[in-house]
Amino acid sequence: MLVPVPPRPAGLAARCSAVLFSPWFRLSLLAALLAAAATVVAVHEPQRLIVDGGFPGFSGFSGAAAVVLFAAAYGLCTAALVPRPVLNLAAGALFGAPLGTVAAVAGTVLGAGIAFGLGRLLGQDALRPLLRGRWLAAGDRQLSRHGFRSMLALRLFPGVPFAVSNYGAAVSRMSWTAFLTATALGSVPNTAAYVVAGSRAATPTSPVFLVAFGFIAVSGLAAAVVAWRRRGRLRQALAAG
Repeated sequence: MLVPVPPRPAGLAARCSAVLFSPWFRLSLLAALLAAAATVVAVHEPQRLIVDGGFPGFSGFSGAAAVVLFAAAYGLCTAALVPRPVLNLAAGALFGAPLGTVAAVAGTVLGAGIAFGLGRLLGQDALRPLLRGRWLAAGDRQLSRHGFRSMLALRLFPGVPFAVSNYGAAVSRMSWTAFLTATALGSVPNTAAYVVAGSRAATPTSPVFLVAFGFIAVSGLAAAVVAWRRRGRLRQALAAG
């Protein structure tokens, strides 16, 4: 008669692997990375390096190479929670309106892609089971079913913090294509306005600067109005449901 052999306990390597790849460990890692990035930004203010054109190696580049290097630094800084308006103004001051807009939009897409990838890899599995509240569930359905349209609206109307929209989209089932395409198209108007304002910062009374600043103010006000109206409609829909 054969006696059943009890299963051997999992080895240390297997247990460590299970912990390292668990959803909550990955979420904790994401939280630690964001906290570290926020601390570095608060202490060292890396955006000042870009504003002053003084980050390592920048002075040795010009033309297209400088634009590419700036866009890469911009993307890393936005992923590290550096405020985008400061970087947009710097892009205009360093490169002028046309090239500055190209560099800032490219950096915006890069930074959004980094945040989206980190959120999807490290946070999605742990956070999706928590989307049970009515507001969270409604937002998740909107982003998952109408990804491009929803993200385009978020990018066109300022108000939702850049990092919040990136990680919120990462937790949803929005596709990479919809996210990046909507980010690239939707960020152009407001980014260009800041870049133009930065390119004319030396002459704040010039018509171009005033128009750019006026566009920023009007778009911000419009975003507040639209958000308030949609908030009321969403409340009615939730109450009816």
